[in-house]
Amino acid sequence: MRIAILILILFVYQGVFASDTLKISIKQADSIFLVNNYDLLASAMNIDVQRAQIIQAKLYPNPVITADFNAYDPQYGRVAHVGKTGEKVFQFDQLILLGGKRKSQIELAKSNAVIAEIEFQDLVRQLKFQLHSSLYFINEQAFLLSKYNQQLALLDTILLAYDVQVKKGNIPLNYLVRLKGVYLNLNNSRASVFKHYFEEMAKVQTILQINKTIDPVILDAKIYSSIKLIELNELVDIALQNRPDYLISIQNKTMAEQYYNYQRKMAIPDLNIFTSYDQRGGAFTNQLNLGVSMPLPVWNRNQGNIKSAKMDVKQKEYSAESLKNNLLFEVQNYYSFYNQTIIEYRKTSQLYNQDFETTLIGMSDNFQRGNVSLIEFVDFFESYNNALAEIARIKIQIAFSEEQLNLSIGKEIF
Repeated sequence: MRIAILILILFVYQGVFASDTLKISIKQADSIFLVNNYDLLASAMNIDVQRAQIIQAKLYPNPVITADFNAYDPQYGRVAHVGKTGEKVFQFDQLILLGGKRKSQIELAKSNAVIAEIEFQDLVRQLKFQLHSSLYFINEQAFLLSKYNQQLALLDTILLAYDVQVKKGNIPLNYLVRLKGVYLNLNNSRASVFKHYFEEMAKVQTILQINKTIDPVILDAKIYSSIKLIELNELVDIALQNRPDYLISIQNKTMAEQYYNYQRKMAIPDLNIFTSYDQRGGAFTNQLNLGVSMPLPVWNRNQGNIKSAKMDVKQKEYSAESLKNNLLFEVQNYYSFYNQTIIEYRKTSQLYNQDFETTLIGMSDNFQRGNVSLIEFVDFFESYNNALAEIARIKIQIAFSEEQLNLSIGKEIF
């Protein structure tokens, strides 16, 4: 899979290295993001870290070997008397975990690994939302900027012509001043669009880890075709099955129960088996011994840890229920926002069509020929720009509301 992604990235980069602009689709951006993003790579490494802990939990306690040698023999005045007539002791100990402690440790390690995997999915979900939202925003702002640039170029031409006529005395000065005001307003609008455009561009470059200007390839048909009718209950069911933070809360509850059981098992004493060899210190020469030891649970029966773990289970239950309720409210609100956005889009799309573009060209030509008054031209020009900004806002809002729903249910359905 990783090789396939790398091949796709090479295909994306092909032919664009000589340029500072990278044209990519949403799908191609996702592929680059999955390979390049350092936060994602770090989160993926954490999965391997937690899986390694499963291996560790499966390991048995190491045996302990003890060697005891004579340092000084006061009877014969010898140092390190360890030969045949001296003294040395060897002991071998092995701890045996009782009560299923090792099994509980393995279960806890597995739960941590599952949480790490879900956290990775959650990070992917959050970063994809930011990436997609920014790409849609950049796409629409780029369209708006191109329209503003065309109109500013048109106004430049008109202003040059009017300046000549004002100097000749054929046109009042206030006409020229009024047009300059229109030009400045439009230029200010363009500057504001540029500001937001570059803010979102920085977010995309950070997520993709690419120092190039990103030019999203997103057709209007892609935005419109994704509009679909879907029931709220269906979205809620999807969210409960896929929402990473909710799944983590469920896993945390399971892990708390596992930890509670583990603490109960910790009250069961472990058994230590040992065997020893004593050269001359025991009742017999070259004595071999076998023994067992076990702590007596008289004072410490792990009562505090057991009670604490039990309370933690209840806490995790409440947290999971709280998150479930918040999830339901969130999905419901984003669902309402999505439906309202569709209503706005359908209404706006009926009002805005090719007639606006045709009328703009006709108004510009007739204004320059003197067939349309300055007031009529300015009124239409400003109405046209307001319509453009509204269309861009609606298109961004559609994409954003879809991405919000994807985010809130934890699955891409658009």
